[in-house]
Amino acid sequence: MKLSNSILAIFSSLLLFSLLISPAIAAKKSYVVILGSHSHGLEVSEADLQRVVDSHHKLLGSFLGSSEKAKDAIFYSYKKNINGFAAILEEEEAAELAKHPEVAAVLANKGKKLHTTHSWNFMRLEKMNGVVPPTSPWWRANFGQDTIIANLDTGVWPESKSFGENGIVGSVPTKWKGGCTDDSPDRVPCNRKLIGAKYFNKGFIAYLKALNSSADLSSIKNSTRDYEGHGSHTLSTAGGSFVPDASVFGSGLGTAKGGSPKARVAAYKICWPFQDGGCFDADITEGFDHAIHDGVEVISLSVGGSPANYFDDSIAIAAFHAVKKGIPVVCSAGNSGPDAFTASNTAPWILTVGASTLDRQFQAPVELKNGQRFQGSSLSTALPEDKLYPLITGAQAKAENASAADAMLCKPETLDHSKAKGKILACLRGDNARVDKGEQAALAGAAGMILCNDELSGFETIADPHLLPASHVNYNDGQAVLKYIQSTQNPMGYLIPPAAKLNTKPAPVMAAFSSRGPNIVTPEIIKPDVTAPGVNVIAAYTEAVSPTGEPFDNRTAPFITMSGTSMSCPHVAGLAGLLRSLHPNWSPSAIKSAIMTSARIRDNTMKPMLDGGTDELAPATPFSYGSGHIRPIGAVDPGLVYDLTPDDYLEFLCAIGYDEKKIRAFSDGPYKCPPSASLLNFNYPSIGVQNMTGSVTVTRRLKNVGTPGVYRARVRQPEGVRVSVEPRFLKFDKVGEEKSFKLTIAGVVPAKRVVDGTLIWTDGEHFVRSPIVISSGLF
Repeated sequence: MKLSNSILAIFSSLLLFSLLISPAIAAKKSYVVILGSHSHGLEVSEADLQRVVDSHHKLLGSFLGSSEKAKDAIFYSYKKNINGFAAILEEEEAAELAKHPEVAAVLANKGKKLHTTHSWNFMRLEKMNGVVPPTSPWWRANFGQDTIIANLDTGVWPESKSFGENGIVGSVPTKWKGGCTDDSPDRVPCNRKLIGAKYFNKGFIAYLKALNSSADLSSIKNSTRDYEGHGSHTLSTAGGSFVPDASVFGSGLGTAKGGSPKARVAAYKICWPFQDGGCFDADITEGFDHAIHDGVEVISLSVGGSPANYFDDSIAIAAFHAVKKGIPVVCSAGNSGPDAFTASNTAPWILTVGASTLDRQFQAPVELKNGQRFQGSSLSTALPEDKLYPLITGAQAKAENASAADAMLCKPETLDHSKAKGKILACLRGDNARVDKGEQAALAGAAGMILCNDELSGFETIADPHLLPASHVNYNDGQAVLKYIQSTQNPMGYLIPPAAKLNTKPAPVMAAFSSRGPNIVTPEIIKPDVTAPGVNVIAAYTEAVSPTGEPFDNRTAPFITMSGTSMSCPHVAGLAGLLRSLHPNWSPSAIKSAIMTSARIRDNTMKPMLDGGTDELAPATPFSYGSGHIRPIGAVDPGLVYDLTPDDYLEFLCAIGYDEKKIRAFSDGPYKCPPSASLLNFNYPSIGVQNMTGSVTVTRRLKNVGTPGVYRARVRQPEGVRVSVEPRFLKFDKVGEEKSFKLTIAGVVPAKRVVDGTLIWTDGEHFVRSPIVISSGLF
């Protein structure tokens, strides 16, 4: 087996020797020679590093004739993590060197362009070579310059380069009323990029005191500084500055940037470490209140609870007040998928975001002795030796007093060291954290771990920075691995070191964890609204804790991958920042409509998006992706929008039966419901109908935000249902003009069934797309 022992991370920007060398040595080229990886441990001396360099000289010298010649040829020694070197060699020398048993690979040193953290490239904001085309929304919106994006989360790590002033021009906008009020010893300083930092924890403290009046609160740090990493990651995704040469332990090398990289950002810390969820309603509301007052222009909130009536939901209420002031609010849908009825933050004035994959994978293949090979995911280190290792399941390694089920899940204190030592341990996903399973395997002496999905997790795999060599495989592959172990007398296998791969297909695929609709509060409002990248997203991280957040991990990392709707939410917030910069007079609902109606429902194979939470990657539905995957280049010029005012939202509350008392939580004062309030005619960009009998007619209105023109209606009929549009043509003569149309839906949908179709208004250049979802007997 020719298997590399290291992550093949080849850095671009190597010296172009071919331009400098003389004709006498023109036949020579530069190569990268990979030997494996190092096992220095946490403490490494300069003497240790020099011994590595000497070993490189000795190895290459055995081919070139002397160590002195090797010293002249080698221009990089990889001596800290990757074991290898870069050298100028003849083609014949390189070919011979590749045959050496200690050499894992000899790679031609090809010129490479810097990759981005890739989600923005995947959405066509830039080309594959990193160049931003003039038609990109980034150029058109001046990269979101001076738009103020607020993030309500776990705080911010101000030392991160993502919050530096690279690319920021001019002083803080005069419209800004906020600042960095954090005056603790661990205070967060402001600059021209990070213009706001405030923390709110009184609700959290009050909750703790209610649990235990004598609770020790001394460990609570009154600071906006991020000690968890979540807030830094989400804020940098929405509005982080350009940061060249960002990577996760050498993988995914590129330029990190947020959706609005020239925006100003403000951190409002409203989440605190607590086992049951430390983001308390009082603090969330206070954070919103300050953000609105301070003058933010977009609010991103990757926080949520169980679906709740809007009048009983602090986020829904606070978000309404922000939207009423012209501030779009973007929230995560939650991570309770693939079960239905799990989407949270379902209020129609909130832009609710699901999570899907990128076309980049951190692949870490699993290879079995019988020749089977499975494509896993990981960001872990390599196995210490290039050889096959014995395979064993967690259940086979169970400790004497543990249950086989708990041991299979690799829970704490369930594994026997004598059984697991030196073997690759197969653990089942579920119950305890993925990285915790790796810790338990390492504590038991395992050489590596294969994390096998349970059936609920389906095809979703996550690239975690495990401490021991590991690979996370999907459900079908995991079942094959377990079957091999259980049916073979001497099962053996190997974990190939992780490597980043781009342009993988199909993508996007809905993440299994992403919460699904239907909207349990208001079924007629399809939630989530859209989906965006939320799996293995690279962004800034705190350096106060390890990348896994576990006490056994002593590493730090300025950038890390994270997965969740928490990661997809700020992608949409960053796009909203671009739209706010480009169209400062658009309402929050116009921005929302532009993002929704320009979304796509096909992947990069031009086939319908698939659902990673299904057994065989079945096609996804609007209850997982809403209107589709965001497409920034379409959102900046949608042509038409479905606009809504605060009064429209109040009428919506009337239509769902809220009385004056409940509506008072949202309105500026007493509000009397008009008799015309209709849920069916609520001007939402998507169209949902529940329990239809016979036929139903809905009314919508469209506002022209582009050039004058004539739009024609196109309909993809839901199965077994007929949809007609009247009128079929809408002529717009000026910007801001509004036209109404009626959509009549007729037919019978069998009980417990959902069918969906599409309405598109197009003038040949713009395609204003709305999903039509009709369901029967779901509630």
